Amino acid sequence: MQPLLNAIAQMPLPDASSASGQSARRIFHGRGGCYPGCEQWALDAFPPALLVTSFAPVTAQQVDALQAALAQRYAQAGRDDLTWVLQVRAGKEASSTELMAGQLPTPHKVTEDGAQYRVDLLHGQNHGLFLDMAQGRRWLAQQVRQMQQAGQGARVLNLFAYTCAFSVAALRAGAVQVVNVDMARGPMQTGRENHRLNGITAGAQFWVHDIFNSWGKIGRAGPYDWIVVDPPSYQKGSFVASKDYARILRRLPDLLAPGGQALLCLNAPELGEDFLRTAVQTQAPGLRFVQRLANPPEFVDVDAQRALKVLVFALGEKQAQTLAE
Repeated sequence: MQPLLNAIAQMPLPDASSASGQSARRIFHGRGGCYPGCEQWALDAFPPALLVTSFAPVTAQQVDALQAALAQRYAQAGRDDLTWVLQVRAGKEASSTELMAGQLPTPHKVTEDGAQYRVDLLHGQNHGLFLDMAQGRRWLAQQVRQMQQAGQGARVLNLFAYTCAFSVAALRAGAVQVVNVDMARGPMQTGRENHRLNGITAGAQFWVHDIFNSWGKIGRAGPYDWIVVDPPSYQKGSFVASKDYARILRRLPDLLAPGGQALLCLNAPELGEDFLRTAVQTQAPGLRFVQRLANPPEFVDVDAQRALKVLVFALGEKQAQTLAE
């Protein structure tokens, strides 16, 4: 785990106050395979806290090494406010989440590109904001902003909305309507709070529905200029990407406005980009591939096919704009 310890020794420290405006970010991405022997480790900053995630069981010696490295880094900066959480995700028998030092703010709010989001590091494996999807949110905001500047109001459908971060990004950029759909009531309630947190009082709808049983209602609220599809790769009883993504794709041409675009996300290491492109060709041949968005640089991966895939498809002649570098 030496590369992780090296990253800790050199990392910028999270601001002491969660109200400081410092963005949440990934600091160390062992999962990308760029650090042999460290594939189990990830380190994220959710100011004012740090989150260390292990995807394999950890030993007492490893925990001691992490504590020592973090304490030393804070001491070097003259700080005595180290707050960090250790999450182990290694199957039911070896999974845990523990606050190792310090105290988390309540509520815990972090920022991204000026927007604020609620997070919870101690309950569940997901924390309220997927950091690897930051470029997708920026891309959508840019598209909406350009449409607004052209005097048009953008309508967005956000499927598998989770805590509605895409909705916040779109409405802050000037969208006139975002329909958020997810079957999980808790995350959707957090989504409502995220909108209030950013002063968004109109334009968003929150539907706690099973998407597959709600196509009629979803269709009546359309058509949509943009559709975001960001499903789990595997969620027992609700969605398995390898067989259920096709059921989503075949609906998209009827939901999109002429020239509309779909942002299709796939975070399944076992399924490459070709899986999604072939599925679109089969299920929605009216959609044409435009581009694959780059992941945030903090999430570099030695194998692009195993990494998060975020692909843009368009219906008709409208051209998608490439996110400015």
